[in-house]
Amino acid sequence: MKKTKTKDRDRPIGKMTQLEDFLPPPGELVIPERTVKVTLRLDESSLKFFKGQAKKHHTKYQKMIRKILEKYTAKYAR
Repeated sequence: MKKTKTKDRDRPIGKMTQLEDFLPPPGELVIPERTVKVTLRLDESSLKFFKGQAKKHHTKYQKMIRKILEKYTAKYAR
């Protein structure tokens, strides 16, 4: 009778090497954002768009608007 080699898919294949821990601690991952409260008037259609997209992507519409303003500023502030 011939022995068959079974493959254990949970075991590593080949030689293993330990990597240096390169990830920052959790406290450094959460960078507090300094924000300033402002009043802003938007077109009804713009607000409806952002609210719909926020709901679709499970986020907040104010955060999306803030992000797009940050990207605009980063591009044109150079």
